[in-house]
Amino acid sequence: MNLEAIRRERRAWLGWKNIAPLQEAIAALPEPEVEGIDRGDWVSVRLAPGYEARHREQIEQMARMLMPWRKGPFRIGSLEIDSEWRSQIKYNLLRPHFDLRGKRVADIGCNNGYYLFRMEEDRPARLVGFDPSPLVFSQFFFLNRFVRSPIRYELLGVEHLPEYEERFDTIFCLGVLYHRTDPIATLKALRKGLEAGGELFLDTFMIEGEGEMVLSPAHRYGKIPNVYFIPTVDALRGWCERAGYAEMEVLAMRRTDAQEQRRTPWSGGESLGDFLDPSDPTRTIEGYPAPIRLYVRLRNR
Repeated sequence: MNLEAIRRERRAWLGWKNIAPLQEAIAALPEPEVEGIDRGDWVSVRLAPGYEARHREQIEQMARMLMPWRKGPFRIGSLEIDSEWRSQIKYNLLRPHFDLRGKRVADIGCNNGYYLFRMEEDRPARLVGFDPSPLVFSQFFFLNRFVRSPIRYELLGVEHLPEYEERFDTIFCLGVLYHRTDPIATLKALRKGLEAGGELFLDTFMIEGEGEMVLSPAHRYGKIPNVYFIPTVDALRGWCERAGYAEMEVLAMRRTDAQEQRRTPWSGGESLGDFLDPSDPTRTIEGYPAPIRLYVRLRNR
């Protein structure tokens, strides 16, 4: 199936019975009266006071229809959407390592676009988000009614990058690799989406240890069923060499904690505290080492 056929198929997903009412409700929101956008830790929209007074209840009702909110946080007028992940922690960790001015940039697995909205401060030439989930696209669609960003959102995945009609100077792929059953093929697909000399910012789970070792959970990792391979730094470096990258630079390692990921009224369900052994938070509920995130920058040849 060619890329245009895939796009048509994916757009049809927005007509699903549990998604179509969301799309219709977002489109029915009164035209926003926006006084400004702040792209700090909270991506914030300043609304005209009269507009907010008239429509705040409708805006909040719409935001609650779009739960759960995993990435954020966002503020629309006085409404604060406090997401499960305090995504500013990851963004601020990476921020000193990139400059996107004038570049073509993609975020693979972009969720509702939190990172993309923040990246606009660099004035890139182009911002494209890839994520096949109709729910998080609907969150983006809702937010962008207020932000009015030219971000392009594709209901596509990392596997579509090799056939995509343009190449990127910088790609971000944050929290995706461990969900893929073939990490080397995924790294190859990401490299094919890059221009020669382009850079990939990658964030993935890691395990501590010397040598090229990989944890492959039998069933679940921290109650997550689709975590397949968790490498040491050396193992990830080997994967990247096999995938054809010129170099891998380690930027940071950070243990996930309750400051970064926790249950909120906007996320619902379980979160990090439920995924760890209550008697030993250095282990998951299954007995594996607790999540540590590895942040690297890869260069294309």
